[in-house]
Amino acid sequence: MSDLTPRSTSTAPAPADGDNRYKAVQAKLSQLGKAMEDASLELESLQRSMQATANDSGDIAQDIANAQLDARFVVLTNAVETALSGAARAVRTLCDTAQETADLTHETRHTHSRLYGALDDIRSTRREKTPKPGFFNR
Repeated sequence: MSDLTPRSTSTAPAPADGDNRYKAVQAKLSQLGKAMEDASLELESLQRSMQATANDSGDIAQDIANAQLDARFVVLTNAVETALSGAARAVRTLCDTAQETADLTHETRHTHSRLYGALDDIRSTRREKTPKPGFFNR
């Protein structure tokens, strides 16, 4: 029996709407980074569980062989071990990719803040309305 339970979130961690205001982008990047970190932790737990089950399968195959049961059960149990080990390696790769994506998301958030943070401070503290984009391109 597995201790893993699916998350019941039905919405995306960072909605892909058309809101490109500075604070909205910062919030979306923050949410995405957090979601990717959470996914990385869950995948790491899954990978450890799968590898432990694969190791147990190998031990069971040895026990079956020692009990001198039909050799096909040893072969089948070894096949389960091989499949679980391969799946655990694939989950490890996915976990590494999720962590890399989380790191890049945090880096992007920092770069966005460095490039546009001061501009947002200026624009959000002005009393006058800001012209719409493209106003000065006439």
